[in-house]
Order: sequence, then C-alpha cells, then structure tokens
Amino acid sequence: MRSSCRVAVVPRVALVIVVVFVALTVGSPAGVAAPARINGSGSNYVALAMQQWVADAQTSGLAVNYLPTSSPEGLTTFANGLTDFAGTEAEFSALGSGGAGDGRGYQYVPDVAGAVAVMYNVTDVAGTKVDYLHLSPRTIARIFTGEISSWSDPAISADNTGLKFPDQPITVVYRGGQSGTTALFYDFISHVAPDVFNPWAARNQFPTQVRIIQLDSSPSFVPKPYALGSSDQIAQFVASDAGRWSISYDEFGYAKVYGAPAAWVQNASGQWVLPYATNISAALESATLRPDLSQDLAGVYTSGNPLAYPLSAYSYMVSQCAGADRPTCKGPYANAGIAETLSKWWRYIACEGQVNMARIGYSPLPPNLSQEMANSIARLTGGSPETLNVGNCANPRFAGNLGEDSTSPPDKLADRIEAQAASDGGGAATSDPTATTVPGASSTGAGAKSSADESAGGGSGVFREAAPVAYTRPGLPPTSSLLVVALVLVVALPPIAVGVHRRRKKAFPGESP
Repeated sequence: MRSSCRVAVVPRVALVIVVVFVALTVGSPAGVAAPARINGSGSNYVALAMQQWVADAQTSGLAVNYLPTSSPEGLTTFANGLTDFAGTEAEFSALGSGGAGDGRGYQYVPDVAGAVAVMYNVTDVAGTKVDYLHLSPRTIARIFTGEISSWSDPAISADNTGLKFPDQPITVVYRGGQSGTTALFYDFISHVAPDVFNPWAARNQFPTQVRIIQLDSSPSFVPKPYALGSSDQIAQFVASDAGRWSISYDEFGYAKVYGAPAAWVQNASGQWVLPYATNISAALESATLRPDLSQDLAGVYTSGNPLAYPLSAYSYMVSQCAGADRPTCKGPYANAGIAETLSKWWRYIACEGQVNMARIGYSPLPPNLSQEMANSIARLTGGSPETLNVGNCANPRFAGNLGEDSTSPPDKLADRIEAQAASDGGGAATSDPTATTVPGASSTGAGAKSSADESAGGGSGVFREAAPVAYTRPGLPPTSSLLVVALVLVVALPPIAVGVHRRRKKAFPGESP
C-alpha cells in the first residue's frame, strides 16, 4: 500500500468524514480469509490521519469506514459491539465505568503521535493580525479557567514582549459534549497549574483526582463561553472573521486545514515551541507506556527537553485480540475477514502510512511503536509478529528522520525582540528575560534535528505499571441513537463514496494513488 504523495484535505472534515468505500475483488491464498468490510468510529484527534489511511485503503481494495465522533463514543460503540474497531487517545478505564470493554476484550494499538494546539484570532492595538502569539502554561490555565478575561491582561502582554493588545473580552471556545481532547487539555492544566485548576474545578464541581471528559453546557469558567461540537467546527470558527477575539484548544492538524494560527507554548525548559513533528516527538520521549501500551503523560507535560511541545499524546486504535500476552484479550473476531482487513491495513499504517504524518499536523510513530503495530497484528492472526526495520518499513523514523514539514518556522517574536534590541544600539544581545527563552530558527526552524529523530523511543522505553487516570462525568454513556443511524448509513451507502472518490480524482487529476 502506498501513501499519497499529496494529501487532499476536505473542508468540514469532522462533520462529513463518514468515508465509505467498496471493496475491490482481491484474490486470497487458500486457507486465508478474504478481507471483509470493517467499520470504526471515535476520536476526532486522529480524524485527519484516518482520512488519508482510509483513502489509501480504498486504492488497495480494502473496505474501511471511519466515523469521527469522540474517543468516549468510539470506545462505547466498540464495547457494545456496534463497530469493529475504535479510535481513541484514552483507555477504557478512563471512562469511569469499571469493566467497560471486558466482555468483548480489547488491545490498544498506537497509530500516530499528535498534539493539541491553542488556536486564536486576535489583532494588536494597531489592528494588525497577530500570528505569533506566545502563551505560557500558566497564562493558558488562567484563560481557560476564567481568571484572565481580556486580551489586554498584563499576563498576556508579559508573554509577548513588545506587543500590546486591545481591551477586548476573550471568547473561549470549547468542545461541547464528551471529548478526549477536552480531557487531555485540562489534564495538562491540572499538572502545570494545580493552584489555578483546583479552585476552578471545585467551583464547577469537577473532581480533581480524575480527568474531565465533558464540560457543562453553560460553564462558569469563562466570561464569554462558546461551545462547538467538533474539532472541525472549532478551527473553522476561530479562523473566520466571526471568531475575532476567540481562543480555543484543538488538534494541530485542523489549524493547518483552516489557517488558524497556533500559539507558541513555553515548555518546562523555558523554550517556546509550536506543535510540529520535531517538537511532538521530543515531548513524547518523556511519555511512560504501561504494559498494555496505554499512556501516562505526566512526564510529557513537564518535559525538560528544550524541543518538547508539552501538549502531545499518542493516538490508538482498539480491536479484539487473542494474544496470551494481553490479559484483556478475550478472543478473535468471529468473522476472520475482519482480522484480515485490519492486518493488511495496520501493516500499511505502521510503515507507509507514517510517511505524510508531519505534513498534516502529526508526528510519525517511533520504530518501537511501529513494531508494536506488527505485534498487534500477530494477536489478530495468531501468527508470529513480523520484525520491522529500515529495509521493509517506509516509516521515516526508521531512517532517522520525521518526514517533510516536521520543523516549525522561525519565531517571529524572537526576531522582533532581536531587531528591537539592535535598533536600540545593543546589537543582537538583549537583557530581556523573554528573549533568552525564545528559541530562534536555530532550535526549531528548518534543519533543526531533535534527538528523537535518531531514537527508537517515543515512550520512555521503560514499561511500568501506572495507575490509570480516569475520566469523569458522565461516565460510560448509552450509545446514541443518532450514532447508530450514522453507522447504519456508513454500511448502507457505498455508492455515495464511489462518487466522492471519482470527484476527488477529477479535482486532483495529478494525485498519485
């Protein structure tokens, strides 16, 4: 399976990416099940990567459907037997309902690394659009808990030396409904600013010992709240004229799709970074992976790596399994064709499917986690895992790099400070403390290389038991009737997808399969 040399991103991805394809006739060796159609749902966090992976599956004759809803909804529908796989950045124990998924059995299969960006739409006092906003973790925490309500707040000015913002109220845009991205974002805040997070959580009656999966419909945490139901809607709104003075948290890939600027975030080493692949990969060197491959991100949020983007996390698929090394595995799929499709698809995702990830806002898996995908395939088929290496796997991490567009552009604020210092007669040097902690092009620009580029890591490499961090409120929900209807439509309307595919080929006639 080959990854596309050009990635065509369809607008309103999270609203319309119910991708349905017709399986082509594929010959199968005797004794091997023919690939069957598979249906999945779940995370918006991985939806842009899924869009490419599903399209590439179609060109190879595999019928794969994926409906982006949310990680909690994906886990719920999988546990209830309504889908063949789920997409998620959280584990079953995080749903707050003991035993969820135990009846069917499951395994966690890492598929890509990603990041949550802080998107915004603001101008300075002169009316010039700002596309290089800097926000420290504490300032982020205070904005998203309502302590900071105006763009002219001194804390924002302090993070952006030399910039002045108008006294306009901040419109905080948040995800309505259940969301794994909401949980990741506020888990980050709880770790980096507990003195800000805990009083806010108490005011809103959120427990402080678990993640928050859903915010109230009218939260008291912002002066001017605005709820939207998907990652796609959030990025589109923030980037639009209607989104002036707004700020939100969303997956970085959507910032690329809609042109919404992402904030430079200060990490624990004092450096300012954007969520590009180099910085995502560097941060996830500090992740701790449990024996079942679920993730503990406390070390990521506070990573001392100068390149680390602290709001980074892995994405997973969840499937049935029959491996003796996983106590959560309860048996194979009754339809062996489902396992056959997943096996072929995962083999592609582990290798060719990682090639374009940096271009669309993610970071490719490190070699050890690509190998874990191969190990997961063995749990599907009952065979021995294939050993992946630079000779048989196109994942750029095996060759010591992250792929095209993996490094962020130069920091305009650092350049501005340096230019101001020079005009003041001080040359390039400055005593301003902000300037010493703002990396220029040398640390994050083109040509920069993270130690992660040469590492087989991406987790700590030390697998240990870590207590799962549970989500809370409202816990494992009943499956939405609307979702059931949507899943039925996914299976029932293949001709629509054929038309979409033909129109896509007409729109991009030069695109490689």
